[in-house]
Parts: sequence; structure tokens; C-alpha cells
Amino acid sequence: MKNKTVGGVVPAFPSSGSRTRGSRDSQFERIVGNSAGLETVLKQVERVGPTHSTVLIQGETGTGKELIAQAVHNISPRCNRRFVKINCAAIPIDLLESELFGHERGAFTGAIAQRAGRFEVAHQGTLFLDEVGDIPLALQPKLLRVLQEQEFERLGSDQTHKVDVRIIAATHRNLAEMAARNELRSDLYYRLNVFPISVPPLRERRGDIRQLVLHFVAVFARRMGKHIELIPEPTMNAFIAYHWPGNVRELQNLIERAVIESDNGVLPNPLSTFHANTKSVIASRNTLRDREAALILETLRATGGIIGGPQGAAVLLGLKRTTLVYKMKRLGIFRPQQRPMGEFDEGSELTIEASASHAAVE
Repeated sequence: MKNKTVGGVVPAFPSSGSRTRGSRDSQFERIVGNSAGLETVLKQVERVGPTHSTVLIQGETGTGKELIAQAVHNISPRCNRRFVKINCAAIPIDLLESELFGHERGAFTGAIAQRAGRFEVAHQGTLFLDEVGDIPLALQPKLLRVLQEQEFERLGSDQTHKVDVRIIAATHRNLAEMAARNELRSDLYYRLNVFPISVPPLRERRGDIRQLVLHFVAVFARRMGKHIELIPEPTMNAFIAYHWPGNVRELQNLIERAVIESDNGVLPNPLSTFHANTKSVIASRNTLRDREAALILETLRATGGIIGGPQGAAVLLGLKRTTLVYKMKRLGIFRPQQRPMGEFDEGSELTIEASASHAAVE
């Protein structure tokens, strides 16, 4: 349910009776939203969670794949056992084998004591392999063996250890394409891809942005001891219209910045300074005129070509609609007549005349 607006502002906190997903809240804690895309994901979680099957979670960086993995574990028969996490991309290649499978004392320089790996630590529980696509080819046969046979040897030992571990893997890479390029063993891909779950990017679940904003405002205001009473409607509309290349993680970070910069209980719009810092410097467009045109084009693309209205480009840019239309005419930004504005393709719909820039939309 959407929060009511009063005088052009949105109350910073939802009413005490509002809930995200009703009776499922306790099962899916920290997952905020009720869009169709997210509901599809949660239905898949409910279907596979009670099993012991391997799950592969795919999605762009920052979409919340770890939260989905935690949700699968929370409703599994192993929910009272450990949920062990490892980011395969964050560990140097020469240490990853030891992290996964453990090592014996003296197995390599610096191995001064025996150490259990993540598979042993996760015994009878769940092991979350984040960024599984970054595991090097040389280590993939050993991973495949433990997935199939539930057994392995520590580094520096010939003693076989048996484990009972459920695997949940996640990646932002296209593993099928990696397998086709021989960057990933095809048999490992098939073993991981038992039950795939695709997490949609935030731009495909805009209906959740309002709830996410309110959630993060509450979290950071409480953490910082601040009291945020109001979110201006133009600020909320700017959040909804933005295309969020960094997904929920980017939204979270920008809300944290906005809470820090807030005064008098009003949340400022962090996107205005964000756009100024990230969109104004474009190597192929050096003049102020070109930079202004590039920013307008990028914003129009993000709003699907909508100029006016609460979710239009004018609101996102902090301009009146008439001012934006004037600037577009002055800069030679136009739309072809053969299709409506909202149906543009990159590089063909929103363009700028050659006199104003050297290129069309990139």
C-alpha cells in the first residue's frame, strides 16, 4: 500500500499497520518490496527452500542475491544449522583452495596450523558460494567432486573427508556463456544449475523503490540518531525515475548520504549532486553545451522519454517542464516522428543535431 502524501511530501515512516508481505515477513526478513518480479522470486524460494537441492541465484551486482540465499536457508530443513558465506571473487586465487577445503600444517609457506575449510565448517548446514563464476578453472574439478560426491581432501593431506552440505551459489556472470567459451567446466555448470533463480534489477521493479526508500531512511535515521519526518514528493519521484545501475546497493548508499546531509527533518535529493558529479564529465563531449545535452539525454533515457509529470525528466533535473522543453529546443534534442517518445531504442530515438554534438545517443 502506498503512503499518502500531504502537502507535496511523503511521511518518512510508514504507518504502524503497514507490512511488506503479510504472513511471510518472518520468513523473508530484510527483503523489502511486493512487486511482481520480487514475488516471482519469493515463490521460487518457497518452492525450493524445503528441499536439499543446489540453487543458483543469478542477477546484476547489488540486487540482493545474498538475501535471497539467506531466505532459502531460513525455510530449509537446515535452518537451525550454520549458513556459511564465502565470496570467491574476494579471495586471492592461491588461497581460495585452502579457504574452501582447508589445509594441514605445513601444506604451504605460512600454514603454521591445521585449518578447516568452509565446507567442513558448513557441515549439515548451507554453504553460500558468492561469485561462483570467479572460481579458477584449475580448482573447478575439486569443487565439482565435492558437489557430486560430498567428499574432499584438505590441502596437503590424502585423507578424505565426508560432508553433508547444501550449496547455494550466486553470480552476476552468464555461466552458460562462460561454459561455451570454456571458461567454466560445462559439467560444473550443469551441477550448479539445478534450480536457477533470477533476481530482477531494481529498474525492473520500480514499484518497490518507495518501500525501499522508506526502509533505508528508517534504518539510517535510527543508526545516526536523526529524525527524518518528511521526504519531498519530487525527491521520491526522482528516486523512482532513476535507472539505478548499481541496483539496491546504490539506492542504499545514496539514502545513507541523504540522511547524513538532512536538515530540519527533511530528506534532501542526493541524485541532484550525484548526477552533477557522475554525468557531467564525458570524454567525447568537452563543451558546457555538450555536457548539458548529454545530461538531458541520459535523464530522458532513464525516464523512458517522459518529460513532464511526477516521474518525468523535468522533476529529476530539478527544472520546470517549460524550461526543459526550451533547453531541448535550444540544444537540438528532438524525437523522430515515426514512433512515440516512450518506445525509443538506444541510439535511434532520442537524438541531438550534429550542430549541438558530434554523436547521437550512445
